[in-house]
Amino acid sequence: MSAAEAVVDKASAPKRQPIRDAATLIVIDRSRRTPKLLMGKRHEGLRFMPGKYVFPGGRVEREDGLVNIAGAYAPHVERRLQANVARPSITRARAYGLAAIRELAEETGLLIGETDTDGFNPRSEAWRPFAEGGVFPSLEGLHFVARAVTPPGRPRRFDTRFFAADSALIAKTLPDVVTADAELVEMVWVSLKDARALDLPAITRMVLADLEKRLEDGLERDLPTPFYRQGSKSERELI
Repeated sequence: MSAAEAVVDKASAPKRQPIRDAATLIVIDRSRRTPKLLMGKRHEGLRFMPGKYVFPGGRVEREDGLVNIAGAYAPHVERRLQANVARPSITRARAYGLAAIRELAEETGLLIGETDTDGFNPRSEAWRPFAEGGVFPSLEGLHFVARAVTPPGRPRRFDTRFFAADSALIAKTLPDVVTADAELVEMVWVSLKDARALDLPAITRMVLADLEKRLEDGLERDLPTPFYRQGSKSERELI
């Protein structure tokens, strides 16, 4: 291959996508015999997973690590979130859960936390709805149930932490967040069985299986967390 051909070949090669930290929150209603999960349908016009049913979530932002909290994770959750991380820290571990809480609020209007904002500094506009709504975000009651890295070749790649939390932790609901023009155009509460009948991303389907097992074994227990390195069953390990 000539030097000129090498330059052309390099220019035509697909651009390597950066892997960004992200977080997702699975809200579970366990008030009845059959648990139900909150899922949202993504807008058809979105570039990433258009029209798919997903758990609310998104990228971790720098401000998420600066937000003060009303309550912390259980010690084993904080410990497992720092496993297999290049530069682990408590601040970074807490940023994952806070990002999941913030994204849930932005996409569904559901605010997780305590109904007391004394001492809460929103730090950024993204967190202002909590201060205005009288809700102090809390990581207490968040359970780390899975982690997955988006496979290569996708338009965007994320290293996502999946959390689960009981719907009893919802302190307030903001109106008119899920609309026909929003990121999530529909919000549904579904059983595990009914969730599998929806149009789901492959990783969401795998996490559903993990979640079902965790619910059977005890969501609050200190148990190993599945980690999908390339978003496939063949590359699943426990951390």
